[in-house]
Amino acid sequence: MASVLARRARGSAAAALWGAARGFASVGSDIVSAAPGVSLQKARSWDEGVATKFSTTPLKDIFHGKKVVIFGLPGAYTGVCSQAHVPSYKNNIDKLKAKGIDSVICVAVNDPYVLKGWAEKLQAKDAIEFYGDFDGSFHKSLDLEIDLSAALLGRRSHRWSAFVDNGKIKAFNVEKAPSEFKVSGAEVILDQI
Repeated sequence: MASVLARRARGSAAAALWGAARGFASVGSDIVSAAPGVSLQKARSWDEGVATKFSTTPLKDIFHGKKVVIFGLPGAYTGVCSQAHVPSYKNNIDKLKAKGIDSVICVAVNDPYVLKGWAEKLQAKDAIEFYGDFDGSFHKSLDLEIDLSAALLGRRSHRWSAFVDNGKIKAFNVEKAPSEFKVSGAEVILDQI
């Protein structure tokens, strides 16, 4: 139900009001404030994790002073995520950069080691930054968590995208269902920048 309401309210004054009432990120809100104290884990090998003492990246370091397109998806190596969602951003990276986007980020409820392998398999690691939300805290803070236990995935992320300028959410799109790919692709966000 939440994702349906978010999609209907997307891009309007109602989106900001609905988000404020729900206490999660919405158009006009600050993504860092919506997820206080949350950090993400940049995709990397196990050895890189050990070398950096398993460091995390605070959201302010990802968003402040930058124009960022971020998209979330249910999980690495899953169908729509691998066949459509990531490729839509990889294939449009030059158009996104031409619009002044500093970073294109994919975030999933996975560990950073799985995301590194997946990014390499998709040949997308040079175009897109991949971050793990290993415990789901980022997505839970944004009210984007979904229980996909029926598909043996457990707690995951809705499929979504956002354009964030200096931490402020300027566009926000959430699919009705994790298997859908209608509003969260690069083609849609390009028209919203």
